[in-house]
Amino acid sequence: MLKAISTHIFLKHRLHAGHLDTLRKSGAEGIEIFANRRHFDYTSRVQVREIGDWFRGNPTVPWALHSPLRAEGEGDSERSTGPSINVVHVEKSRRIDSMDEVKRALEAAEQIPFTHLILHLGERGDTWSPRTLEHGMTAVEHLRAFARPLGVQILLENLEKNEVAEPQNLIEILTVGHFDDIGVCLDLGHAHIGEGIPATIDIMGPRIRSVHVHDNAGDKDAHLWPGDGTIAWPETMRALEALAKPPATVLEIHPTLENPEGTLVDRFQKTLEFLDRAGSTAPEAR
Repeated sequence: MLKAISTHIFLKHRLHAGHLDTLRKSGAEGIEIFANRRHFDYTSRVQVREIGDWFRGNPTVPWALHSPLRAEGEGDSERSTGPSINVVHVEKSRRIDSMDEVKRALEAAEQIPFTHLILHLGERGDTWSPRTLEHGMTAVEHLRAFARPLGVQILLENLEKNEVAEPQNLIEILTVGHFDDIGVCLDLGHAHIGEGIPATIDIMGPRIRSVHVHDNAGDKDAHLWPGDGTIAWPETMRALEALAKPPATVLEIHPTLENPEGTLVDRFQKTLEFLDRAGSTAPEAR
C-alpha cells in the first residue's frame, strides 16, 4: 500500500512548501492536497506553481486532490459561509456552478501531476431517488471527460448522513453508468459511523483505490488519530490488505489535532508504525 497523508491537518493555514516538507519527513510516500481556497487556492497561479515546484523537486507522490467542498469565500468547514459544492443539487444552476468549481480545481493538475480526484456526491441530508441517480451519473460523466486528458482518475467517497453517497448507491451510479474507470475512496471514519467498515468493504471492495484513514467513537466524524477512537484497526487493516489491489492509505486528521511544531513528525511516524503493526498482528481476514 502507498502510505500517504492529507494536508487536511494544515487546513487552518495557507499551504506552503514547509508543510509538505513536514509530511515528507513524517514518512509519507504520497500526499493528498485538500482543495480549500484559504488553504490551497487552486485558482492562484502563484500558489499552484509553488506546490508544483515542490513536487518536481521531491520524490513524494502527489497522490490526489480532494475536491473543494465550498466555493469562493470558503474557510474551515465548520465556519464557512460560502455556497456548498453539490454536483447532484436539485437546482440545475447549482449543479452547473458546482461542476465548474470542481473543474477549476482539476486544472491544477497542469502544474501538480496528481493522479486522483476525491469527489463528494451531495451533502449531509441529501436523499436517494431516481433523480439523484441521474444527476450523479451526469456529474460523473461530465467531470470524467474533463479529468481524463489531465491524467486524473475520479474516486467517489462514501459519506455519512448522506444517502446519495452511501456505499451501495455509489456502486449503483458506477454500475448503471458503466463507469468502469471510476473508483471509490473508502472513508473509514464515515463507514464506522454508518454501515460499518466490514459491510462497506464488502460492497465497495473491487472499486477501492484509496482509503481515508482516521478514527472516531462511532458517533461523529471527529477525524481522530488512529487508535484514539473505537475502530478495530487489526481487522480493518487486514481486510484492506486482502483486497485484490491494495489501495493507498491516506491519513486524514482534523486540523484542531495539529500537534505543536516539532512533534507532528513524530506523531505521524508513530501512527504509520501503529497501522503497520495492526495489519501484521491481526487475525486472518474474512
